[in-house]
Amino acid sequence: MIEIGGFFSRRIANVPARVFGAGRNLNLLKAESANVTVMFGLALPVLIGGVGLAIDIGEWELAHKSMQRAADSAAISGAVALFSDGSGIVPEEAKAIAADYKFVDGVAGAQVVANTPPTSGAYLNNVRAVEVIVTQPQKRIFSAIFGGQAVPVKARAVALENANTCVLALDQSASNSIWAQGSTNVGAHGCSVYSDSNSSTSVNVGGTASMSALMVGAVGGVTGQSNITTTNGIDHGGILPDPYANVPVPSYSGCSNPSNAPIHTTVTISPGVYCHGLTLNANANVTMSPGVYIISGGSLFVNGGATLTGTGVTLVFTSDTPSIQNSFATASIAGGANVSLTAPGSGPMQGIVMYGDRRMWDPTSSQKPPPFSLAGGTSQAFNGAVYLPKAAITYAGGASSFNGCSQVIGDTITFAGGSNLAMNCSSLGVRQIGAAALLVE
Repeated sequence: MIEIGGFFSRRIANVPARVFGAGRNLNLLKAESANVTVMFGLALPVLIGGVGLAIDIGEWELAHKSMQRAADSAAISGAVALFSDGSGIVPEEAKAIAADYKFVDGVAGAQVVANTPPTSGAYLNNVRAVEVIVTQPQKRIFSAIFGGQAVPVKARAVALENANTCVLALDQSASNSIWAQGSTNVGAHGCSVYSDSNSSTSVNVGGTASMSALMVGAVGGVTGQSNITTTNGIDHGGILPDPYANVPVPSYSGCSNPSNAPIHTTVTISPGVYCHGLTLNANANVTMSPGVYIISGGSLFVNGGATLTGTGVTLVFTSDTPSIQNSFATASIAGGANVSLTAPGSGPMQGIVMYGDRRMWDPTSSQKPPPFSLAGGTSQAFNGAVYLPKAAITYAGGASSFNGCSQVIGDTITFAGGSNLAMNCSSLGVRQIGAAALLVE
């Protein structure tokens, strides 16, 4: 037996010498075997280094994933801090969150940097966005054969402050769930517009209509994007939950106005149960004292030329016979009506200026959601949440200079005229819609 290269053997006994060219070929075979051994010896460190590099890359990838989670969480927390308290505490908040993931700024080579606004990317110079960059050199272990320098690993995330949603359509399948057509101009000043519908026309801004907002978002599609102007873009996300889903219908009894005679003079009215609705004719000037106004059956009608004002007021639309869907009160505010109502800043109905009973429409029935026409135009101002979760809202209101608090929540929402909304609601305690921050990069 002859060992060739130390790896295998061949039996060559009893083979005629002429086969090997009088011994010359045997020497050549030995020389080639020696070359194989030398080449393998030279390649062995490379093979070992390659395996080691693959193992190290796996470790670096795990470190990067952990680093990315730290950057994502830090960016979101930084954006929440930006919304809550301005830009001053963003870096400290981001560093504290990254430290929870074992990336402590200045320790073990780690660096955590928070920038408001971001210094690169699609949200460059956007003052509502927070960029977090986490870096830390990773040691070579098995691949140290290629050199001893550590490998830099970096993770980056950008989150956007997204708490100021002022329009939310709750229907999860309706087409044109948020709809603006014709010459309608919708201005959501510093706040966002969102639809929970998964329809391809979840938000539809068509014709010569226009919409401007902090952000426009939907579960489904957004059509008419050329008519939409945003600060933070158009987003496609998940369903935003009903922020007032746990607010019950106030208990009530009796009837404060059994006759429901139309009002056409100057009067002050008190909270109570208006069981046959409330009608304001032209020239009526009605002041509502603070409190909850139950409209059970009938409807609220405010005709053109009428005036309705009140502070600390909630209008509740319900029914004495909730099993009958058509028995629920609705509202109709005509163009030219002067309406200025402000929600209470405390109590069970805090922040809600209009409240619709969630029983007024059953989505499994063949009936359509009841209509609420709030079309007072520039002389209509609701300060607080217009919360009509089972209603088809037609809305036109708010002067272009409106800088108050307006939140509109309905099953579907159609903008039928100039509308201006804003979310300066700290004094009223209006509830936040959706997450306070959204990862965008």
